[in-house]
Amino acid sequence: MSTENLPQSPEQQPSRKPRVAVVFGGRSSEHGISVVTAGAVLKAIDRTKYDVLPIGITRDGRWALTADEPERMAITDRRTPSVEELAESGEGGVVLPVDPASREVVYSEPGSVPKALGEVDVVFPVLHGPYGEDGTLQGLLELSGVPYVGSGVLASAVGQDKEYMKRVFTSFGLKVGPYVVIRPREWQQDEPAARKRIVDFAGEHGWPLFVKPARAGSSIGITKVDDLSGLDEAIAEAQRHDPKILVEAALRGREIECGVLEFEDGPRASVPAEIPPPDAHAYYDFEAKYIDSTPGLVPAPLTEEETAEVRRLAVAAFEAASCEGLVRADFFLTEDGEFVINEINTMPGFTPISMYPQMWQATGIGYPELVDRLLQAALRRPTGLR
Repeated sequence: MSTENLPQSPEQQPSRKPRVAVVFGGRSSEHGISVVTAGAVLKAIDRTKYDVLPIGITRDGRWALTADEPERMAITDRRTPSVEELAESGEGGVVLPVDPASREVVYSEPGSVPKALGEVDVVFPVLHGPYGEDGTLQGLLELSGVPYVGSGVLASAVGQDKEYMKRVFTSFGLKVGPYVVIRPREWQQDEPAARKRIVDFAGEHGWPLFVKPARAGSSIGITKVDDLSGLDEAIAEAQRHDPKILVEAALRGREIECGVLEFEDGPRASVPAEIPPPDAHAYYDFEAKYIDSTPGLVPAPLTEEETAEVRRLAVAAFEAASCEGLVRADFFLTEDGEFVINEINTMPGFTPISMYPQMWQATGIGYPELVDRLLQAALRRPTGLR
């Protein structure tokens, strides 16, 4: 691969704008949506204020230098793109520093002299799911001393694991719906007993149930189960994505979402949105979200009191999990008028059609400004204990 078009190191430049490494892709089942998100972020970053270094992580974990071509990162013919299609080389790798005294990024290929790409001032990690959104990448960046957009190690891990997320919310007085967790060891040691726990749960709370991977997102691996006949298939589908599964009772009510953004004086909530039941889907699944782009209602048709309450609860959830930067908080407004929190997402879908940017657009902050605010917040925030 030719290195003549690679970013120059700071020593070669008379002055230098902050360099943003947009890291995307990854090893999770949400790889493709992460690439789509990266394309939108790359297109929105103000190039008069920032230099940009796109870094894609392949499905097998290789950190690749990729083309800065956002137009190639879109869903085409109902198919999501991949880092493998965008990588400048099939063998080259990008290495982040592991020494907090240096933020120098290096690119190397077999048989070639490593090339310094210059320092990275801030990372915008748009990875979704395990191996990126769950605190693993955040831990690497903390060790490297490189600032990054979004929540830290603990909040990212809590936000990824739906069981512990619910436990944290409950401890802070936020209401969650009924659920049961089946851990891998339970399933391996006594599968009939684990299955009986789910059946007993259905007997107590009724059908349908939602069977989910405990540590996945984008509605991947989720099955709505209407009766006992579909349970085994739903469990197998969830376990394809995570050996730990979560089973939730269905809540009757409206799906309401709210965005939280960190400002200089603390977190604030956006106007909320409502996700109406999609006509062509049993629930708001992956295809409804990203392929068919089921539209949400922004702002949600709520009373002033309901709007104020969901905004308060969204910020409370952000604070309960010690989040930073941004969060999308998802709720059910039940038939008796109570908000029940379903989950938070510490790196929500960030494409232009995603609900998080749409909610902030309706609140008065457009997509490019939203990206800039997140980068500025990350640059203000130190790494390490805070």
